[in-house]
Amino acid sequence: MTGHDHSADNDICTLTGRSLSKRELVSLDALRPALADAIRQDHPEVPAHALIAQDQVALYRSRYVNAMLASERGEINDLDRQVAESLARSELITKNTDDEIDRDRTFGQRLADHVASFGGSWAFLISFGIVIAFWMSINLFGATHFDPYPFILLNLLLSCVAAVQAPVIMMSQQRQEEKDRARSRNDYQINLKAELEIRHLHEKMDHLVNRQWQRLAEIQEVQIELLQELRSAQTSDAKAARAAISTSRARSGGSAKPRGSKT
Repeated sequence: MTGHDHSADNDICTLTGRSLSKRELVSLDALRPALADAIRQDHPEVPAHALIAQDQVALYRSRYVNAMLASERGEINDLDRQVAESLARSELITKNTDDEIDRDRTFGQRLADHVASFGGSWAFLISFGIVIAFWMSINLFGATHFDPYPFILLNLLLSCVAAVQAPVIMMSQQRQEEKDRARSRNDYQINLKAELEIRHLHEKMDHLVNRQWQRLAEIQEVQIELLQELRSAQTSDAKAARAAISTSRARSGGSAKPRGSKT
């Protein structure tokens, strides 16, 4: 009994001949006209109500999107191809690019980010000012003067700090630019996929509206035919009733005696 029910829930894909569950099959007339025409172009013998596997529909959808992008842009790049594949497989393309880049950081890159983060904060400015003031106070008013005015050793240390800090900050900025580029690529893919999804949605809505209008027109034609049949039936019934009344009157008039006759 269970095997019979399981076999009843399966059907055959017209293109591949595989036995799949009905959830994995899509009717050909339910697809958008562009996809249906592409399938009919490769398989002219496919009937209108054929069942197509979803992976085959995804394959033709990917071809359709690639052809559409190629016709509009002339040549598609890797980003466009990734969007077409994700659209065909109905996969999400949104991702957190910052987390992916931060997860693959090396020790030097993490150190550069921390140095750049601390070097561009008020904590660094305040602590650096305190150190400079302490250094100058010791050499001006302290017992020992290891770096007397004009503080040549302090100038050397400040120059070394600036020479080391500048490349570290540039390394961190390059990583930030890499994040911005990855974020821009992801935003471009999301916007392109949203545009294609909206266009496909419009095509599907137009297709469904046209099918509804055709069905409404067919229903209206059936209703008109029924009304005509009812009207003809009522006309024939009325004629039959008038004929029966005239016949009954003729019979009753011939058998009745004339008025004023004496018995």
